[in-house]
Amino acid sequence: VKVPTWIEGLEDNEYVGVGARFGPTLESKEKHASHTKLALADPPDCCSKPRNKLTGEVILVHRGNCSFTVKANVAEEAGASAILIINNQTELFKMVCESDADVNIKIPAVMLPQDAGSRLEKYITNTTMVSVALYSPKRPAVDIAEVFLWLMAVGTILCASYWSAWTAREVAIEQEKLLKDASEEFLQVGAAGSSGFVDINTTSAILFVVIASCFLVMLYKLMSFWFVEVLVVLFCIGGVE
Repeated sequence: VKVPTWIEGLEDNEYVGVGARFGPTLESKEKHASHTKLALADPPDCCSKPRNKLTGEVILVHRGNCSFTVKANVAEEAGASAILIINNQTELFKMVCESDADVNIKIPAVMLPQDAGSRLEKYITNTTMVSVALYSPKRPAVDIAEVFLWLMAVGTILCASYWSAWTAREVAIEQEKLLKDASEEFLQVGAAGSSGFVDINTTSAILFVVIASCFLVMLYKLMSFWFVEVLVVLFCIGGVE
């Protein structure tokens, strides 16, 4: 779930949260999501009816002391339009419900990381007006990046195989011509050209495919600043060699 924020009417950071497995479905586009004022819960855990009166605000609460469904039900009864739950860790977790929980909840519930929630809470504590919007972009059925990496891997293997077969065919044709001519040039070409070929067996070919595939997976899954720096260093070493 994307949570863009506005501080005193000015656009601020956009945070990423996790939606609950109960409640209504959020809008999929930001332009359809409404800007709503953010209010702090009192008590902060929202396990009991808030003391402050709510008129459609999004309520910011802390995790703990009761279940997620209890918090959402209390916030809904108090008049909140949505509930943002500050996690007690920097990571995010799935918000599930108990088997006997009341899941007839009409407001969305979203969990925010601890640092994001604390920042918003600090703004509101300093009597700063904070508003948010909640929307959940639809994920594509097929990840284009994964398809591209697969095509790149398969294309590399096919091109390498075709090039290898083509060069082997040219060498075979050339050797056949030399044999027909029965010239001494055949021996010289054979001796000179032998160093330009590498004998690759089945094990070596499979090992190459496995290593190349692992490298592509690492490139896709671990892409970050430090990984790019490592790649640059490796390519520089390869260029020097």
